[in-house]
Amino acid sequence: MRPRPYHPLRSSRPSRDGRRRAVALTYDADTMPAPTLSASGRGVLAERIISLAREHNVPVREDPALAGLLSQLEVGQIIPPELYGVVAEVLAFVYRLEGRRVAARNS
Repeated sequence: MRPRPYHPLRSSRPSRDGRRRAVALTYDADTMPAPTLSASGRGVLAERIISLAREHNVPVREDPALAGLLSQLEVGQIIPPELYGVVAEVLAFVYRLEGRRVAARNS
């Protein structure tokens, strides 16, 4: 089973400017050296990122600290090695959810 390439992270708490923040990661282990930031936004744009993810049944995980760190990157930028561990936790979360969805469909 291949993971979905789009994995949003959402901050449920407003950022310093009072707006919510969301980022999305893209990762394909066969073609990419590391996950890449594919979307980032605050306020209305953050809500749109989350809305699109939900419309397409893409898992969303709330992680305000990581969303804050990743939002400092440029869209299209590969995540820095310092964040590999915590991003691996997010991907593991997504893979577990995907496994449960497949098991539910097959039962």
